[in-house]
Amino acid sequence: MAEDGSVPASTERGPPLSSLEVPPKSSVSIPDTTGIHDAKLADHPIFEGRDDGSAASSSGSPWFLLRKDAVTFVSHALHRGRRNLWQLTTSRVAVLLSSSAVSSTSIHQFLRNYEDLSIFILAGEAFCGIEATEFRQKLKSICDAYFSAFHRQNIYALKMVMEKENWQIMPLDTIQVVSFPGLVGDGAALIVSSDRSTSSRSHDSRSVRPVVSGSKRGGFFYWQEHGNPFSSKLNGSSEEYSDSLHSNGLTSQGSGNTDKIGRHAKSSPKSGDVNHVNGTTLSEDENEDLHADFIDEDSQLPSRISKPSHSRHNSLRTNDEDMTAQTGSSLSILRLMDKYARLMQKLEIVNVEFFKGICQLFEIFFHFVFESFCEHNVQPSGKGLNPYKLKNALSRISQDCDQWIKPQSTSFSSSSPTSLSASFSHMDVTPTSPPSHLNHTSFGLKERCAGADTISLVAKLLHRSKAHLQSMLLQKNGAVVEDFYAHLVDAVPELTKQIHRTTAKQLLHINGYVDRVANAKWEVKELGLEHNGYVDLLLGEFKHYKTRLAHGGISKEVQDLLLEYGLENVAETLIEGLSRVKRCTDEGRALMSLDLQVLINGLKHFVSFDVRPKLQIVETFIKAYYLPETEYVHWSRVHPEYSKSQIVGLVNLVATMKGWKRKTRLEVLEKIE
Repeated sequence: MAEDGSVPASTERGPPLSSLEVPPKSSVSIPDTTGIHDAKLADHPIFEGRDDGSAASSSGSPWFLLRKDAVTFVSHALHRGRRNLWQLTTSRVAVLLSSSAVSSTSIHQFLRNYEDLSIFILAGEAFCGIEATEFRQKLKSICDAYFSAFHRQNIYALKMVMEKENWQIMPLDTIQVVSFPGLVGDGAALIVSSDRSTSSRSHDSRSVRPVVSGSKRGGFFYWQEHGNPFSSKLNGSSEEYSDSLHSNGLTSQGSGNTDKIGRHAKSSPKSGDVNHVNGTTLSEDENEDLHADFIDEDSQLPSRISKPSHSRHNSLRTNDEDMTAQTGSSLSILRLMDKYARLMQKLEIVNVEFFKGICQLFEIFFHFVFESFCEHNVQPSGKGLNPYKLKNALSRISQDCDQWIKPQSTSFSSSSPTSLSASFSHMDVTPTSPPSHLNHTSFGLKERCAGADTISLVAKLLHRSKAHLQSMLLQKNGAVVEDFYAHLVDAVPELTKQIHRTTAKQLLHINGYVDRVANAKWEVKELGLEHNGYVDLLLGEFKHYKTRLAHGGISKEVQDLLLEYGLENVAETLIEGLSRVKRCTDEGRALMSLDLQVLINGLKHFVSFDVRPKLQIVETFIKAYYLPETEYVHWSRVHPEYSKSQIVGLVNLVATMKGWKRKTRLEVLEKIE
């Protein structure tokens, strides 16, 4: 103490507790700190002299001894009661975290809070010498609750976009600056600190694990060397952090943001007192925020859309030729997935929940595309059409996303954790749901092809992102990734095939020809030279079908694909009609073969590929009329491309015309069924 009884300013602070040991395990021990304070106090700058100009203090000075005793007492007191102090502190913070305001904040602010809490946990563990298991669990529960509300809000927003979807491909100049580096692992974090050193410290401290330096020293040694981790928060302003997301939730340059560019332009050498921000010339006294393109929804800061630049990962940009089939809904879902992938990096403690959120977003979009363009009965009998993956995917979606894909007629209980989304300050969407059963015939050819292309685009980008998503999850969660890709993403080709087959069936108007074929006169006694009239009508319908495709504004590749599916529909129609014939002679079967040959010769003029393989299924069905009665059971088993009703119709016709015994016919049918 000073001679006047006051405490000098230098006595108000003591040397830092630098000897706290933090082993890498959960059990942390702190040795006695008194043995090292003598040398510390003797060499400390504040002990060079007193304010009154007296001689320098020595180790035997009463003032020095008093100072040493005080520091030792405080050190021992903290050593004895540090765990109680830490428990009291965490209990107070836990009460604050239980406030609804924590879950109603923006994602930008929540990430900043999470980063601060992570540093707080590390500092507390270094102080008390034990792992903060309960507080970590509390932080995880807060993150889980926030994710539930955040995910619910995004699903409602996605549904609103899908309700307004018109399935028009967006112009190329609209999406040329869009990229998804968060998904493929080439993007900036959601929050970028303006201070690089602070950013590196924050990155090291975000992982909720004890910090141990290379010299096996723990505790506060790390921050003694790198500085106070909270200093940037204490001295910074609201401009210290800025969101790197643009209008699509991303940045095309992979790192940084437009606000930082603007600040860099201010601090850089100027020529003629003029700044250039993203191609816009700003005068010295003009605020570049006035030239912002939009206000970011997360950070609420003015931002600009960067001009497109050549990324070092050109193959991952969406302005590639195979990545331009973007519609409003596909762009929305990819933006959300990209944001979820970034949050997986930031919120490691719950990153598996964010991956499951990505899965649910894709499942909802998958189901929406199916309901929009496909027939609900996906049990076709045509050759090569076995959408087992598609049916399994739809079954999985109905289990995982039942609450999202069905209309919601009642409001959700406020006791649900996800109901917190209603209090989001930035939430302006109403909980609605798209119609559960859309009319798959309400869209035209171009829209239907756009739907198939856009779901394929999303699946393609997810395949590119698989390795990156796996790298962010713990090894024990690897099965979740594999299961998602095996049962859902890999089912997209089956979905696109189903869309194109439904399109072909919708545009090729031959549904009434089943009855025409079945009601034709097949019970003839001699074979003539003329084919049946339905053949010419079928050729006319196929010609009109080809004309519709040629003038539909779709690519030649898709046209050929739809022509191929059109031939499958023709073959299926013929088989269904022939299976319903009640009476037919051998000459009638020969007439069926004649009709088929004339049809094949006519179709050759409309397609550039060989049509005979597509209609081979019809010829095989016709020739089955000549099989002996003992062969039909075996024939039915080696030809699964025919439906049970078609085979039963064939057996009944043969049994009638060839005079089978009733017992024989029933035995054959029983074995077939």
